[in-house]
Amino acid sequence: MVETRKVQVTGGSTYTVSIPKEWATDNGVSAGTEVEFYPEGDSLFLTPVSEEERTEGTLEIADLSGDQLTRAVMTMYVSGFDIIALEAPRITNDQRRTIRDSVQSLVGLEVLEETRDRVVIRDLLDSSELSIHNAVTRMRLIAVSMLEDAVDALTEGDEDMALDVIQRDDDVDRLYMVVSRIFRATLRTPKAAEDIGLSREVCFDYHSSARQLERVADHATKIAHLSLELLGSEEADAVGGAVPAPEEGVQEVLPAEFIEALQALGEDAREVVDLAMEALFAEDSAEATTQANDARGAVLGVDQRAREIDEQLRDLDPARAQLLGLIVDSVSRSADYGGNIAETALQKAAPTP
Repeated sequence: MVETRKVQVTGGSTYTVSIPKEWATDNGVSAGTEVEFYPEGDSLFLTPVSEEERTEGTLEIADLSGDQLTRAVMTMYVSGFDIIALEAPRITNDQRRTIRDSVQSLVGLEVLEETRDRVVIRDLLDSSELSIHNAVTRMRLIAVSMLEDAVDALTEGDEDMALDVIQRDDDVDRLYMVVSRIFRATLRTPKAAEDIGLSREVCFDYHSSARQLERVADHATKIAHLSLELLGSEEADAVGGAVPAPEEGVQEVLPAEFIEALQALGEDAREVVDLAMEALFAEDSAEATTQANDARGAVLGVDQRAREIDEQLRDLDPARAQLLGLIVDSVSRSADYGGNIAETALQKAAPTP
């Protein structure tokens, strides 16, 4: 419910305004309470001064295990808790292993205390010292390199490279969790945005783009898994149904024109993502708009090239053609995600109403 107040002048030069009593009561504000003001454009945000330096949260995990427990820990982390207490009448060994794996998969966490019925996790990093810009920049570098190496792993028949791509996906996921944690902190309090030196709108743009980069990395991982299947690797995950490659290697199995076309497609897709990210980071609005529009236009070229490659696959055996079609689709979708980043960059560069 919106309430209005009239601004008054006291002492001849001081502007004062009353605050709603219900809000003050709900937030523990009374006579003598210190509050903080954060100007943001034509808005002024008010929040009580927090006396707690670190936020603590408790989670009952008696009925949680495996992926559910992992997601619960990640949710508490992204939600901004600095100290996370996981409790149960008796924490099992499997739960403890899952908790340790979760801690290792998140940036800045360590197990502080561990008893029969309680595990306490602490965040060692000061959120105000984290850079959402650096995290997104790092995500970009890893995701784009993963896409390049995933395509090269197939065209060069390199199983080790494919496995390395799959392992790097964890790095992107960790960084995305950091970005999400910072972004949610800026939603809770304007102080978080002030600490990192960015507006909440920019943090939203970074978070949206980080999500797209995480999807690019996921598709690079998918390409790597499919490449391992085509190479007949024992490490391959079951995606569709394994198609063992002949002993002579994938280069001799795939038509030379297909390999060349796939490499060109991968390069075009990477350029879309890179150009879109340049637009997102550009400080000049005109430059950002030009780059973003160029990136969005390039997506159409990638889609057309992908359709042409699909036509080439008609001459291959159906099982192999199906897997290669999935790879082409993943490369094409990566360019689409770059187009989404470009759209975000356009919105960021648009005039502020």
